[in-house]
Amino acid sequence: MADLGERNWYIVTTYSQHERKVADNLKKRIETLNLRDYIDPEKVLVVEQEVPIMDRSTGLPTGKTKMKNLFPGNIFVEMIMTDKVWYDVRNTPGVTGIAGSAGGGQKPTPVSKEEIEPVLKRMGIIDASMYEHYNIGDPVRVIRGPLEGTEGKILSIDKTTGACRVETIFFGRATPVDVEFSEIERL
Repeated sequence: MADLGERNWYIVTTYSQHERKVADNLKKRIETLNLRDYIDPEKVLVVEQEVPIMDRSTGLPTGKTKMKNLFPGNIFVEMIMTDKVWYDVRNTPGVTGIAGSAGGGQKPTPVSKEEIEPVLKRMGIIDASMYEHYNIGDPVRVIRGPLEGTEGKILSIDKTTGACRVETIFFGRATPVDVEFSEIERL
């Protein structure tokens, strides 16, 4: 198969609270319009995070959880942008546009790798090229898991297993902690 062009991430805008339905509509269109060479249905993402449901009267967790959309009104799609793909995506039911398109026939600009990386990591999606931007000593923040919000510096990275050791301060002491590469972002 010939090289079709570069895959980039784009932000497809929707009505708020319709993100899941629009993502499903787009995945169906990928199949019916034979767009698999341009858009992988697995790369149509609604970025959600599981959050606890709080009791309104006590303010305490109920023990139940729900999914919270971290980017209301947006879905993220990795695609090869052609005139046909652009037309087919923006004419998917529920799509209100593609961010970065200034109108007048100008195609949207893709999301930069630096901007999309934290989004993908929140979804647990790691690309081998992401490792290039991280070095020993870099300051990072833990973005998921039990240490979420903790800041520190990288002590080691194992690219084969995705394990990272980060030095952080606990109770006034430098303490090394082990986290997954998908759980950190550069500061």
